[in-house]
Amino acid sequence: MNQNLWKTIIVVIVLAFSALACGFNVSTASIKDAQMARDEAGTQLTIVFAPTDIFFVNVDLQNAPDDTTVKAVWTAVQVEGADANTTIDETELESGSGTLNFQLSNSQPWPSGLYKVDLYLNDELNKTIEFQVE
Repeated sequence: MNQNLWKTIIVVIVLAFSALACGFNVSTASIKDAQMARDEAGTQLTIVFAPTDIFFVNVDLQNAPDDTTVKAVWTAVQVEGADANTTIDETELESGSGTLNFQLSNSQPWPSGLYKVDLYLNDELNKTIEFQVE
């Protein structure tokens, strides 16, 4: 093979590895724990709520760079008066390591039934917490 062909092959290989390195993202971020509560401080842990409660979920984020995103997607799974698996709301926060607080309130009492909150870490589903309203 001539020298120009070798140079071309090497350039193509270097460019291919560069493209892969740019598109590949490894994060050490993790959700260590996530718990539902009746209060923002997380002192009243529960997965059973009253119709007038505010839903809180506290997320313990570890080893997270400052641009880590955590999204909470709230869903009415099987609830009186609603279609099954209806998305109620979603909130996304950007943060580094620490405790993140998500909450969901309603101007009317919550209908009885089964709900869930899906927690996404950098756009990948990481944890689901099911809870109910009685």
